[in-house]
Amino acid sequence: MGKSTGFMEYIREVPTDRAPLERINDWHEFHLQMPDDDLRRQGARCMDCGVPFCHSGALISGMASGCPINNLIPEWNDLIYRNHWRQALDRLLKTNNFPEFTGRVCPAPCEGSCTLGMIDPAVTIKNIEVSIIERGFKEGWIAPTIPATRTGKKVAVVGSGPAGLSAAAQLNRAGHSVTVFERADLPGGLLMYGIPNMKLDKREVLLRRIRMMEAEGIVFVCNTEIGGDTYPAVKLRRDFNAVVVTTGATLPRDLPIAGRDLKGIHFAMEFLTANTKALLNGNDNFISAKGEDVIIIGGGDTGTDCVATSLRHGCKSVIQLEIMPRSPDRRATDNPWPEWPKTDKMDYGQEEAAAKFGADPRVYLTTASRFEGNSDGAVKAVHTVEVAWQKNENGQFVPHPVPGTELVRPAGLVLLAMGFLGPEQRLIDSLGLERDPRSNIKADFNKYNTSLPGVFAAGDCRRGQSLVVWAFNEGRGAARECDKYLMGNSELP
Repeated sequence: MGKSTGFMEYIREVPTDRAPLERINDWHEFHLQMPDDDLRRQGARCMDCGVPFCHSGALISGMASGCPINNLIPEWNDLIYRNHWRQALDRLLKTNNFPEFTGRVCPAPCEGSCTLGMIDPAVTIKNIEVSIIERGFKEGWIAPTIPATRTGKKVAVVGSGPAGLSAAAQLNRAGHSVTVFERADLPGGLLMYGIPNMKLDKREVLLRRIRMMEAEGIVFVCNTEIGGDTYPAVKLRRDFNAVVVTTGATLPRDLPIAGRDLKGIHFAMEFLTANTKALLNGNDNFISAKGEDVIIIGGGDTGTDCVATSLRHGCKSVIQLEIMPRSPDRRATDNPWPEWPKTDKMDYGQEEAAAKFGADPRVYLTTASRFEGNSDGAVKAVHTVEVAWQKNENGQFVPHPVPGTELVRPAGLVLLAMGFLGPEQRLIDSLGLERDPRSNIKADFNKYNTSLPGVFAAGDCRRGQSLVVWAFNEGRGAARECDKYLMGNSELP
C-alpha cells in the first residue's frame, strides 16, 4: 500500500490552519486544504503493515482503537498515492455514509492505532479522508442515489443526529420509505447544534448532505417531539412498520453547588445551540460572552468549543477548569499502542486562547466549590479549590479538596461542560422501553432490538455518551437489523 519506502522518505504533514488571531474574528471553518501532490505524499506514508489496526474498530481498555466503521484506510491511501481519486472515493463510501463529517469532527482513533505511530508520527488519515470526499463533491461524482424499487415498508427514525442520519441513509438504500423526526427546527442533532460552525459548516457541509438525502427520498419532519402532545408514541408505532430510536444522550451533568441558581450559569449545549441558531437566523438572540470573564467547567471537545465560541464573541478572559490531571506528553507505560493515546494536546480553542491571552486557558486538578453572585442575582465569581485523587474505602479514586488552595475567580459567564448522564427519559417512558442500569435504552450491541418488537435503538441513547463515529457505526448496524426484521434478511453492510 502506498510507496514501499514512503514512510521513511516523507514526514507527517497536515494542512496549515488559518492563523488563530485571524480566525477568531469569524465563524468560517479554520482548516485549510492541502495541494494534491502533498496529499499523495501523505498517502505514500501508509506502510503496507502486515496487520493494519487502523480499521479494526476494536475497544481496548474501554476506548476506541482503530476506525469503528471499519474504513478501508490502507486501500484508499494507496489509491490517492497513485492518483486514482474516483476509485478512492468508491472505497471510502463502502463503509462511510458521511466522510465529510468524520473527516472534520472525528478524533481519529484510526491514527491512534496506526502501526507507523509506534515509531514515527502516524499517517494523516483524517485529512486524506475529508480531501477525498470534498474532491468527490467538487468533481460532481457524488449525486443523489434513489433506490430502483421500494419495499412498501415505512420506517420512522426518531432523532436526526449522527446515528439517525446513518440509519436513515442505509434504510433508504434498502428501499424502505424513511421518515426522520427531529424536535429541533433543523435536522442534524449534535452535528447541527452541538458542534460549532468553525468545525463543521452548517450550510456548506451539513445542509448540503441533508438536501441530498431529501433528494434520495428521505423525509425530515422537524419541530416534532415524539412522545409529546403533537405526536404520541402510540401513533408512531401505528403509522410505521418499524421504528429506530436515535435520540442521543442529551441529559447534561449538573453541578449542584451553592449559587447554582444564579443568572449567567448555563449548560454548554444551551450556549452552543443558541449561538448556532443565531448564526443561521441572522439575529442576536444568543448567550453572549462579549466583555465577560468566562469560566468553563469541564474539558473535552465541548469545553474546547465553548472556549472558541467565547473568543469569537469577544470575551474579556477565559479559563477552563479540569478536575483531572494534565495528560502526559507521550504515551504512558500503561497506555501502549494500539490503545487510544491518552496524551496532552492543545486543541484549536486552547490554541486560540493562548494566542489571544498568552497562555493555555486550562487549569488542571481544580474544581468549583461555590458560585458567588452580585446584588442583581447574577454570577460574579467562582470559588475554586485544587483536588487530589485518592482511593476511598471501596478502592475507587475520588477527588479530595486540597486545603489552602482556594481561589476566587471573577466570572460573568459560567458554562458547564461536564458531559452527559444519558438520554432524556420522556420518549423512553412514552414508548415503554426497558432501560439498562445506566438509564440508557436496553438493546444489545450488534442487535439493537429493544424490549418492543420492531423498535430498535442505536447511538448514544443505547451506549451512552460516545464518539460521533461510534454513532455512525450503530446507526448502520441498527439499519441492518431493522431491514432483517422487515424483510427476513438484509444485504446492507
